Amino acid sequence: MTSPVSVVSGGSRGLGFAIVQSLLARGDRVATFSRSTSPQLDALLAANPECLHAARADAASLLQIREFVAGVAARFGQIDHCVANAAIAHEGVLATMRDDEIESMVAVNVTGTIVFVRECVRQMLVAADGDRSVTLISSVVASRGSPGLSVYAATKAALEGFCICLARELGPRGIRVNALAPGFLDTDLSASLAMENRERISRRLAMQRLGTTADVAGVVSTVSGSGMSFVTSQVVGVDGGS
Repeated sequence: MTSPVSVVSGGSRGLGFAIVQSLLARGDRVATFSRSTSPQLDALLAANPECLHAARADAASLLQIREFVAGVAARFGQIDHCVANAAIAHEGVLATMRDDEIESMVAVNVTGTIVFVRECVRQMLVAADGDRSVTLISSVVASRGSPGLSVYAATKAALEGFCICLARELGPRGIRVNALAPGFLDTDLSASLAMENRERISRRLAMQRLGTTADVAGVVSTVSGSGMSFVTSQVVGVDGGS
């Protein structure tokens, strides 16, 4: 029996890289794309040449997305799980945000994600029955809000609506669709915050700490796994109790 194939967008660093690692660890063959590679992804690829495929593609380019997914299907012969992780964020109040900043977030976070999922789903629908899933990475700001992130929050809220409707479309074909809404994570981005700001954020959380990429990646692996075969149309918070 061949191992399942998982496809992850934006897997070269941060949360995406942690997701790639987690899916490899559970025995999947994994394919990912990003605009640029990273030393950690290159090392992981060298250690797993048979079961990891990585390519450069722009998440805003619909042609590059289509070509990437077609290449994965040709290489591995199937696609079982799709994890839509790629996203960009521009921080700033709406009144001062430039048109190009708004357009780029919509292009990557909404349009690019929808087309990526569509291409993966097309491959799932022609395959034999089996455990298949789509996992969308949203954000806690979609439901809780945060000053300076209104447009980013709008793009993530769009994905949550997409999740709920797509689950209805694909449920009869045995394909589950869920979204995860991570909270504030301890990443390179948050490392730039002053210590008092990090402590203030931590104090607001029930867990009293920032999340890690491993916290979220572990949930991706669980939610997309066969043990969750009756879970679909859900937005799962991974936010430490915000």
